[in-house]
Amino acid sequence: MLASAKASVDPGTLSDLLSRVQAHLADRVDTYRREFERVAESDEREVFLVPTGHWETIGDRLDLTDRERKAVARTHAEQLRRIGSDTDRDEEFETALEIREAVVVGR
Repeated sequence: MLASAKASVDPGTLSDLLSRVQAHLADRVDTYRREFERVAESDEREVFLVPTGHWETIGDRLDLTDRERKAVARTHAEQLRRIGSDTDRDEEFETALEIREAVVVGR
């Protein structure tokens, strides 16, 4: 909801975007595992830190508007923040988000 509001994207639209993006990411999860730092893992998801600009690349591949791309990126960052809060790693993840971006790949 927070990402939707900040990016001025309807929650239903954001949900559809996230489903589309997850399908794209799931097809590339092995690449993420090889090339990027995995900072969290559960039965439901894996979370990676990627270089800044990664979401621009994904947005271009999926033909997302700037607003849609920002909403998706914010959603992934907020998910990492929530995980950080739940695991007492919030300070670590906040610092990481200053120089990298979060990618959450659902299982």
